Amino acid sequence: MTGSEAPDAAAQISGAVAALAAGAVIGIPTDTVYGLAVDPTRQGAVDALFAVKRRPGSVEIPVLVADLAQAETFAVLEGPAAKLAQRHWPGALTIVVARRPGVDWALGGDGASVGVRCPDLEVVRALCAATGPLAVTSANLHGEPPLHEAAQLRALFGDALGSVVDGGTRDGAPSTVVDCRVTPPACLRRGALAWEEVLATIGS
Repeated sequence: MTGSEAPDAAAQISGAVAALAAGAVIGIPTDTVYGLAVDPTRQGAVDALFAVKRRPGSVEIPVLVADLAQAETFAVLEGPAAKLAQRHWPGALTIVVARRPGVDWALGGDGASVGVRCPDLEVVRALCAATGPLAVTSANLHGEPPLHEAAQLRALFGDALGSVVDGGTRDGAPSTVVDCRVTPPACLRRGALAWEEVLATIGS
């Protein structure tokens, strides 16, 4: 991965927080690639995200968090899921688990599960700490390659984004996705974290 966080990160975060509070879709860097983010608690925000990305509602949007404690407010992280989060977060590992009762965010998918990740990038964790968990998907049109520069987001999405946080070039490998709803946990996508490391952590 190359690039660095912009020097005016505090001002960018402030603008992003305001846009998220208004229910807008924003562009953010992550430790993998750029993402499109919304506050899932804002009415209509996730629908706007699906529309901007042109993503079918059957494909669930994952959630990024500031830390493990924030994840546990809406996701059931027990057993292997807890071991993985404690060992590999912050990092490029998305863990799919059951939602806690009463969490009715319209993220797509089956409505009962959620993919959750704590990214290894300070600016994103700071944003989640300020706003709460964020529904985030890669910044691209559905089925197209992800974007690696803030300028690319501005060119492709224009006024559809309420804010874009510039984090330099972001060209990391996608996160590894592990389904912890099944026993033993299953690999849904191989990515930056080697599957062998996942298995070593859960003792399989």
